[in-house]
This record gives sequence, C-alpha cells and structure tokens, in this order.
Amino acid sequence: MNIPRIAFAAYGFALVVIVLDQLTKAWVLSGLHMLDLNGAMLDPELWGYRSVEVLGDIFRITFVANYGVSFGLFGDGSARWFLSIFAVVISIALGWWALKADRRLLITAIGLVMGGAIGNLIDRVRFGFVVDFLDFSGTNLFPWVFNIADSAITIGVVLLIIDSLLSDRAAKVGVAAEKS
Repeated sequence: MNIPRIAFAAYGFALVVIVLDQLTKAWVLSGLHMLDLNGAMLDPELWGYRSVEVLGDIFRITFVANYGVSFGLFGDGSARWFLSIFAVVISIALGWWALKADRRLLITAIGLVMGGAIGNLIDRVRFGFVVDFLDFSGTNLFPWVFNIADSAITIGVVLLIIDSLLSDRAAKVGVAAEKS
C-alpha cells in the first residue's frame, strides 16, 4: 500500500500529541507523588485530591483520576473497556481517513484527534482511568480538569468543523463559478 506523504503529517501530529500527553502526565504523577518508587500508580482513592497552585486561583495542577468521559459521564468506571475499544475504533478510522485526506487543515485536525484519543486510551488501559491535571476552575468559567490529550481532541474537532465549513464554501464557490 502506498501511503500518501500528507498522511504522514497526520500520524506525526498524533505522535507529538501522544508523547507530550504522556510526558506531562508522567511529570504530574511523579511531581504530585502519585507513583511509587517502581513507577507504579498508587491507588488514587488513597491519595485523594492533590493540587499545586501555579497562578493563584487562575491555574492549578490538580490530579484527577477520571474514570468516565467529559462532564463526569460514566464516572463509576463501568465503561472503561467500552471507551477503550471506542478509542481504538476512532483512531483506526481517523488513520484511514488520513490516507484519503488532501487538505492541510483536515490532516492537522485528524492528527490532533487521533493523538488525543490514543493518549487517553493509554491511560485507560494502563491505570483504568484518564489522568487529568490542567485546572482552570478558579476562573469560574471552566470548571473541568483536563489534560493535553483532551485539549488536542477539542482543538482537532474545532479544526474539523472549520475545515468542513471552508470546504463547503469552496465547493459552492466552485459550482457558482462553473455556472457562469
């Protein structure tokens, strides 16, 4: 199979997101003493809430073991393997889509979402939950704690929407130009 060069960009973006996500999570876990001397995760229920103030009430590094998905859905951990399988399926589908994509914005979006999904998948398989730590809840504008993978997914989805709007507009402009 001949993999288009532009698809490698999506895979590269995904790899960068995965590496940054996992490195920052390891840094947070070790810095907040959530790992034992062998690097194994300590029981988050025993450690409870750990937080370090960075910018006063604006930004904190706060360890949260997220057993569910956004907004606390499936927070009891019952959907761990379903969510893991879903992330694998989404990542494979995005990887396949990257083979067909021909626009830079679309490739960037695919790579970000794919990397974010795989970053959180690694946590679910490894720990049974996703490690969240970016905490802007002191602003009273954004009450959720999230991570690099979540950020990449969010930015990727926004870019997918923008790409869709731009490509629809370009298609309509192209059709109008052909009619005249």
